[in-house]
Amino acid sequence: MALDQGTSSSRAIIYTHGGDVVSSAQHAFDMIFPADGWVEQDPETLWQTTLQSGRDAIAAAGINAEQLSCIGITNQRETTLLWDRASGQSVYNAIVWQDRRTADRCAHMQSDQLQGEPLEAVLAARTGLVIDPYFSSTKLAWILRNVGGIRARAEHGDLCFGTVDSYLIWRLTNGGAHVTDATNASRTQLFDIHTQQWCTDLLEYFEIPAAVLPQVADSAGLFGIANAEWFGAEIPISGVAGDQQAALVGQGCFSPGMTKSTYGTGCFIMTNTGEQALRSEEKLLTTVAYRLAGETTYALEGSIFVAGVAVKWLRDQLGLIDSPADTQAAFERTGGDNQGVYVVPAFTGLGAPYWQPDVRGLITGLTLDSNRDHVLTAFLQSVVFQTQELLEAMHNDGATVERLRVDGGMTVNDALCQFLADILDVPVQRPVNPETTALGAAMLAGIGHGVYADLAAASQAWHTEHDFQPGMEAARRMELLTGYQRATAQALTDA
Repeated sequence: MALDQGTSSSRAIIYTHGGDVVSSAQHAFDMIFPADGWVEQDPETLWQTTLQSGRDAIAAAGINAEQLSCIGITNQRETTLLWDRASGQSVYNAIVWQDRRTADRCAHMQSDQLQGEPLEAVLAARTGLVIDPYFSSTKLAWILRNVGGIRARAEHGDLCFGTVDSYLIWRLTNGGAHVTDATNASRTQLFDIHTQQWCTDLLEYFEIPAAVLPQVADSAGLFGIANAEWFGAEIPISGVAGDQQAALVGQGCFSPGMTKSTYGTGCFIMTNTGEQALRSEEKLLTTVAYRLAGETTYALEGSIFVAGVAVKWLRDQLGLIDSPADTQAAFERTGGDNQGVYVVPAFTGLGAPYWQPDVRGLITGLTLDSNRDHVLTAFLQSVVFQTQELLEAMHNDGATVERLRVDGGMTVNDALCQFLADILDVPVQRPVNPETTALGAAMLAGIGHGVYADLAAASQAWHTEHDFQPGMEAARRMELLTGYQRATAQALTDA
């Protein structure tokens, strides 16, 4: 069983050993927005929706919990929690990866130094990351600084820090395991991705006591045993990875150069770079793809903060659509012609390759001839244009993408996938099961529990459903890209 704890919902999927879906269950939840740019979640809601999804999936499968060989966990990354080691009670809400409250601190960090070197260079060299509120470091530092009375408890070892995977493992094992995997650790900005150790001097810089940190394990292996009270039987937790790394595994991208792009709340492109941790000159992220048997595989990643959440915004805030399927219908009616309308969906700033947290969303090019379908088309196209920017950056960093495997809820949209192929000018492959994040967690759990001998055996679970081939004329492609570049420049100027 894969437990997939995401930004807007928790999901559980039960698979056969061959990778076929037996059953699934999903529970959505609302986020909390206390102030402009602040994004939080109730930790108890994360736990309860995950627990209920697992129970519902087992019930839907018509099986006993004893029939589950193992559990894999995948999770929204960077989201930061701090809880009491004895009671499990969180001292503050989970601060979500999208949260921008530490933007001012990040701005000051740009001029800081560590051991005589610019901090930005040290972070890039050690952690593979850039200075941005996105990562766990400044979020955890904010909690320790702003929640009264907890620093002494943290220093005494009475509190546990973790990303969502650690929190779920803690709850499932009734406090028996405080552990994370190397992929999630690599997103905290506190972990040296080369030595695979927590960085003492970075902990000192952020004023984070080492006593709160989890143990870092391989992505496959025994993390702990889920207590029988939760699902009806004791079940080993034997695979863990952050959601984008899990999707890379679920897409079978095990060789250098293989690339996947996941379209969920945000959009995340990841290219396997093998044993080489490429140092990006394009402000992409160097990260741990997975760590198995102590051997680390690296990846280059580009992050787009807004993808599917923009479609949700069109439905919930503007009432322009009733369901995500309406965007595909609009795209088909316009034939992909946006009539000069462009959207820069920077609701929470721009991610790679800009890393500008203060940029805000923009709709430009509106005329009296513009209609609802043009706006919806422009929103859908904005995800593709951002993807193209990231693939171009990867090419400049030495990781040329010749084929793209896509997954996530948005990819059920044929118009989106075809437009991707046309704008990127590369074939786009969509798997039979678009929810490859959960599949990757299940594959890692299978490896950790001995169900699969290795990645090659686990990869047999991946199958292509459709190949989208590029077919757009070069002049039209350039016209569209130029229009989006102008729109982005306008948004950057307005920030």
